[in-house]
Amino acid sequence: MGTGDVDDLDRALVHALQIDGRAPFRRIGEVLGVSDQTVARRYARLKATSALRVVGLLAPEVTGGAQWVVRVRAMPEAAGKVADALARRRDTSWVSLCSGGTEIVAAVDGYGVDSLLLDVLPRTRQVLDVQAQQVLSRFYGGAGSPFTKYGPLDASQVAQLVEHVPAVTASPSGLTEVDRRIVETLRSDGRASVEDLEAATHASASTVRRRLQDLRAAGILHFDVDVDHLLLSPVVYSMLWLQVRADGLVSTGRALAKHTEVAYAAATTGTANMFAYVASRDAGHLYRYLSTHIAALPTVGTVETVPVLRQVKAAVTQYAARRT
Repeated sequence: MGTGDVDDLDRALVHALQIDGRAPFRRIGEVLGVSDQTVARRYARLKATSALRVVGLLAPEVTGGAQWVVRVRAMPEAAGKVADALARRRDTSWVSLCSGGTEIVAAVDGYGVDSLLLDVLPRTRQVLDVQAQQVLSRFYGGAGSPFTKYGPLDASQVAQLVEHVPAVTASPSGLTEVDRRIVETLRSDGRASVEDLEAATHASASTVRRRLQDLRAAGILHFDVDVDHLLLSPVVYSMLWLQVRADGLVSTGRALAKHTEVAYAAATTGTANMFAYVASRDAGHLYRYLSTHIAALPTVGTVETVPVLRQVKAAVTQYAARRT
């Protein structure tokens, strides 16, 4: 999509879906001050152009444990192909091309990291270096958190949507066969209708609705938005790798989570033991953020700032669908 194809209502719809990916169009319309038919038409148009898709995701604890952040340095002429190959893998949730087009950063689910690090990447001739850091504690971001805190909805509109998001009130437990079929369907289309889920699970509508509620209440099932960044504001994205004293990890992580610029923040293994994905309006905004908010964190030592050139994959939408 081009920037001329996007307006404020489109961006408001994206913001609403980031808060609750399965919010009924009627509720979104009430919050935005338009009809549910208008919301449905806008969503259908954006979905048809692959600019927007809602996906259902399982919590990492259910899918195989920890998530990893993998940094791959490749030959300039091959970096794009390596990034595309990583994006096609089902065990990557996002992939970014960074640092002058020679570095790829990807989030990899724990169940796939062994083969990727020990087999696939070492055998790729164009790969020059690989670093992998395990996510130890996430302070903000991932499924269920808006990728950018900037958006056209005001605090009152956000509150109207948040109040209907099921609160996590139970502990994760094992998945039934019905649960697995629900999740597999929602992985392709997070807004699949109850009728579609009935057909996929061969369960009744009441059972589908109950299991959806239970899965969300247990923190097992989240909804994320795979979106063309032309639909988002701001447009400058960067990754920060921070060295933080061990006694400051919790306070630093909590502080980052409150920053408007932070889309994701987590403590990790490695020398740079705090990772943050930040969004800025422009380079000047990024500089001010680094020289004020980041500089004010007392336990932060060195900071490496890595510009994102292109977001190759976001969420876990089938990659092929975004390339056709």
